Amino acid sequence: MSRFVKKSPSICTDRPLDNTDVCTKLRLLKQLLRSCFGPTGRLKHVHNNIGGHVVTTSTSSVLLTAATSSQPLINLIKSSILHHVSRFSDCGLFAAVLCLSLIEEAKQCGLRRNVNKHLLGVCTAYLQQEDCGCKVPLDFCSSQDLITLSRSVVSSKPACVLTEAEALHISRLAVRAFLLTVPCNSPGTVTLGRIVSVGVEGHPVLNSEVFPGLLVEMHDVFCLKTAENLRSEPLRVVLFSASLAGDLSELGDGIIQVHPGVDTDSQILDQLLELCERVIEDGVKLFVCQKVIHPVLQQYLRRHGVIVMERVGISLMEPLALLTGALPVATLHTTIPAKAYGTVKEVSVKEFGSKTMLHLEPSGESAICTMILCHRNETMLSELKVVCQQTEHVLRLTLREPSALLGGGCTETHLAAYIRHKSMEEVTEKASALGCSQTEYLLGVEGFCRSLESVAAALHHDGGNSLIDLTHAHHWTLPADAMTENMEDSSGLCCGCGLVKSGPKVDMKWTHLNTEHPQFSPAAVLKDRPVQPHVLDSFTAKINALQVAVETANLVLDVRFVIQDTN
Repeated sequence: MSRFVKKSPSICTDRPLDNTDVCTKLRLLKQLLRSCFGPTGRLKHVHNNIGGHVVTTSTSSVLLTAATSSQPLINLIKSSILHHVSRFSDCGLFAAVLCLSLIEEAKQCGLRRNVNKHLLGVCTAYLQQEDCGCKVPLDFCSSQDLITLSRSVVSSKPACVLTEAEALHISRLAVRAFLLTVPCNSPGTVTLGRIVSVGVEGHPVLNSEVFPGLLVEMHDVFCLKTAENLRSEPLRVVLFSASLAGDLSELGDGIIQVHPGVDTDSQILDQLLELCERVIEDGVKLFVCQKVIHPVLQQYLRRHGVIVMERVGISLMEPLALLTGALPVATLHTTIPAKAYGTVKEVSVKEFGSKTMLHLEPSGESAICTMILCHRNETMLSELKVVCQQTEHVLRLTLREPSALLGGGCTETHLAAYIRHKSMEEVTEKASALGCSQTEYLLGVEGFCRSLESVAAALHHDGGNSLIDLTHAHHWTLPADAMTENMEDSSGLCCGCGLVKSGPKVDMKWTHLNTEHPQFSPAAVLKDRPVQPHVLDSFTAKINALQVAVETANLVLDVRFVIQDTN
């Protein structure tokens, strides 16, 4: 009888950011995400209160998906960040921490949102310039830059629990797999291939490998024995997306007329056997089905020396079609045309731990490869799979924009110094254009710059001190017991990205982040210097994350009322 209960009125909250409970939740979300940021970020156990699978992670996509809240502003921020991650796969935590820092700074100072919007334009315009001091062009003539970018993504996920050697090995494999998906001789519009990841639990990470072609797990001993004898010439392949189990329900929609005394199962099986007979006459040696194949058909095909693969699943059908050139057969009522068949160059058997796999090598050029990922346990392996998918996406973004940004917090501190200097030069003109006083404008600039610097400082969680040099405005970290004055005499120290080093012959001064210092124009590091950056960030992902963070923060700050239906 609940339909007769009178509806409760909706709850309307005026100025939600003035609500203590809302501010507390936003602060807790910032602390949670900030503590996960960077290579030394702290891991989180994610599980529900009724049991179920426990996930150990520090990635924003997993954390934000698992973190539920009844607070609309938090859900707004979550949706915005998750949408960015779904498109770019990287810089999710950067966007979230920056967004929450901007909200906190604006609320404390009572600043106008249009200052943030203007400063976002200044940042993006500077990052697009050729002489930008934190932008690095990627050289596709060498794989070193791509490996550095790949390693930066892999190393930022501590839940993978990788040593330096393991992180470098996975980074190289990710770059090799990415390059295998880029066609070499493809005229016209280039279509990238696919990387298929296969996990092997309980084996060392250094056993991970990349193979051109496709590796499909097999459990059938008879097929494996047949495969060992088929190594010479190209083999003809047929793919079925329709079920070959022989069930009436698989024949499609429509009316089926059955005469009395007719065995429908036998008739369907006879039709399927005729189909297999035609396939064998056409010289097929590899018979693949997305769904189930009737046991009688399997026996018939094997007896004629055909390798049978069933239940490969929908996820492998597209890579199989791209690799072999075959067209998946979706109906059993027509003759299979010659153009529906595909070929593979060679079939071989490979073993990884407890998994025995069939290796299908393409006849011609194919942009399909398989990455075998090994790790010590299920949790680390699942996180490693996610990281490799993200790395693949980040590497693909470089084809659109062959540039990267300095990592290790150096881009954030450099941008902050640039904005401070640029704003002081144009304070009168910009304050007038934005309709605010010069004091309000400079307060907005300072809040924006402090937010950027707080993201750089969030990279470290072991009690160290975050510094900025007053020459290039790069980010530096010192242990808690080290003195800033000793940096001028010490050698071997380098900034977060590894591009700038300290030493007795280097004329540089340092100061702590978020402390007052004379504003200066950050000098670009010489492009032709022999030292290359050790940490790089995706240019496309980070510039979009910057836009998402500022726009989402402005949207949250503009919310005047929140109306919630409690029914």
